[in-house]
Amino acid sequence: MTDAHSIPHLLLVLAALLVTSKLLGALAQRVGQPAVLGELLAGVLLGGSVFGLLDPNDQVIQMLSELGVIVLLFEIGLHTDLRSMASVLGTATTVAIVGVVLPMILGYSAIVGVLGLGNIPALVCAAALTATSIGISARVLSDIGQLKSREGQVVLGAAVLDDIIGLIVLSVVTGIVTGGSWSVAGVAATTIISVGFIAVALTFGRVLARPIFRSIETIRAPGTLAVLALAFALILSSLAASAGSAMILGAFAAGMILNNAAERGEIERATTTIGHFLVPIFFASVGAAVKLSAFTDSTTVAVAGLLIVAGVIGKYLSAYAPWWFRGNKPLIGVAMIPRGEVGLIFAQMGLTTRAISPSLFSALALMVLVTTFLAPPVLARVGAKGAWRGPVRDDVGIDDLVAGDWQQPTPRSVPDPGSSE
Repeated sequence: MTDAHSIPHLLLVLAALLVTSKLLGALAQRVGQPAVLGELLAGVLLGGSVFGLLDPNDQVIQMLSELGVIVLLFEIGLHTDLRSMASVLGTATTVAIVGVVLPMILGYSAIVGVLGLGNIPALVCAAALTATSIGISARVLSDIGQLKSREGQVVLGAAVLDDIIGLIVLSVVTGIVTGGSWSVAGVAATTIISVGFIAVALTFGRVLARPIFRSIETIRAPGTLAVLALAFALILSSLAASAGSAMILGAFAAGMILNNAAERGEIERATTTIGHFLVPIFFASVGAAVKLSAFTDSTTVAVAGLLIVAGVIGKYLSAYAPWWFRGNKPLIGVAMIPRGEVGLIFAQMGLTTRAISPSLFSALALMVLVTTFLAPPVLARVGAKGAWRGPVRDDVGIDDLVAGDWQQPTPRSVPDPGSSE
């Protein structure tokens, strides 16, 4: 931004964005909805559809938004401990895989077969249906007292796993829409790169990170550890992009690497503080890109409706895939429905790469909003009917799980009904 008056203008825009996002986010929480919905609404109000103050195409806003996504995925990675979900691994894995594949097939078939749109836009729309918002599901499950149930543990495990699968899908789709190959060999190569990056990062990252961060801790300078942890996330994000994968995959891997670090608490506090500034910028910029006028177009409304139906049915039916599980499957199915932040990341990628039109982006944003609004009240109703409670880990408190503190010392393992244990 070279104009001398642009910096004062940017500061006013950021001030308006942050204040509006936080106020509407708090209001959303007061009425039982996740704060992300308020932040999205703030972007819609400040964007071109209403006040015209926030331009999502501004280069500075775009860069801050990208940093917000990286911080968000780093936070999610910090809260992801795959070992804590070992007790329901078989069921959660089945729900996760079916919950990715089925919505993607339904979404792609609906966009191509019913509306006759092209393969690339259909692929982006279908990919946006893959990942469940773990934060929204965990919060609602906690509110209705089901987070410690086996159903709750299945949902958490499946949401984490389909986040990982979804990020790999994002890398593959990004590679395709930016000029990659539609061939089986091209898709397979991108998939191998993404999976290989996670495997290499987790294997070598954990070996190297532990002694490095222990030595850094001896410096005792305030903030040093947390800043270097964020630098670690930025480095892995850059390496992921250089390897041909998605940057946010690197940030997610960095968080998972540091999940078991003794210093995680300090790292998490600093990351959350930075996230309070950067993450709302991402969500607000997504909201600002929504064109309300697009909803006067029958095609946009039809696309949104088809995506909502495909997204809801695909995730709900995934709960019935593990036939051996005897619990409250409707509870699991409804808890897997909200798309939240991950669906928005897919939509933003499609818009940035011009793989989808602004009207199609608006349809995707509406799908995310509806599935996120739909889940809490329906989940509360389904959960009130009670869930089958097999033996669960009672050494993990609900508050700890909601706060993201899933890593516990030597948790008791409870065999999955679908496992061989």
